[in-house]
Amino acid sequence: MYATRMIDHGHLPDPVTQPEFYDGVVAKRAMAWVIDVILVALFVVPVVILTAFLALFVLPVVMLVVGFLYRWITIANGSATWGMRMMAIELRDAYGRPLDPAQAFFHTLGYALSMTTAIVQLGSAGLMCVTERGQGLTDLALGTVMINRRA
Repeated sequence: MYATRMIDHGHLPDPVTQPEFYDGVVAKRAMAWVIDVILVALFVVPVVILTAFLALFVLPVVMLVVGFLYRWITIANGSATWGMRMMAIELRDAYGRPLDPAQAFFHTLGYALSMTTAIVQLGSAGLMCVTERGQGLTDLALGTVMINRRA
């Protein structure tokens, strides 16, 4: 009587008939996250130095702002952060297209919000492990999906 699917995934690769798009993506996504955290930390160093070390007093806020800008800009300009690119994965919207700047902003906002609470962060990571397309909370809300980059 009612549709059980909120998002039509007809434009995305099917995980049953095209599993190569999703093979190993969850592990690659975890490694990309580690790479991105290291890169953000490296980007924070010049900010701390340029502020004569005053940024150390608000380091969590600086990390949040630098991390947000890094994720938003890199996803908007290639549908993947540098860590994702190193791991050969990319984000796609519900129609299989790369994310535009607005979609990248909302994906980054969703990621940032999920990182503020451990239970939400763990829930999102858990969903990546059990959903057929490896989608976290933000992905499910926006209809985005992480896939292996096309060769």
